[in-house]
Amino acid sequence: MSEREVTIRTAVVTYFPMFIAVLSLVTSIYNGYLNGKFVDIIQRNFGRTEYLRTCKEIIDAYFQVKFRAGIVSENVGRDPARGATGVSAAQIDAASAVSKFAALGTYLANLRDEPTRQQYTRLSGELDKAVREAAKTSPAELNKLFEPADRLFSDMNNDCVKTAQQ
Repeated sequence: MSEREVTIRTAVVTYFPMFIAVLSLVTSIYNGYLNGKFVDIIQRNFGRTEYLRTCKEIIDAYFQVKFRAGIVSENVGRDPARGATGVSAAQIDAASAVSKFAALGTYLANLRDEPTRQQYTRLSGELDKAVREAAKTSPAELNKLFEPADRLFSDMNNDCVKTAQQ
């Protein structure tokens, strides 16, 4: 073998394993980067899924409040004297539905910014007020009673829709 071949062979034997080691290191770093991205995607998707599930529950709770307020209003419409005598089971159910809505609203609000949290708090307050007034309101006027809450609920529902479309 010539001296040149020996030099090339020595260089290949020395540098080729180093090249493989550097390539392996770069591959390992890139794999760690991809794993980090994958974890971020999973966490973001989990948070979004939880938010959407709660949106579904709060929408159901909102319409339960309206339904129960309608029952309260109808009961008082049938027997106006009963509205002044005490709290009926329908009023207790309506107040319970408002509490469930408020709890779900608080959970959703905690995942959002401060103005949105204030809006969700106002919505819970409007629902509570509407349920309390339902006992003094005729069924025909009940929709007027819920107008402020309906506007706030529409904004909340739009937030849920935006999150679902992301």
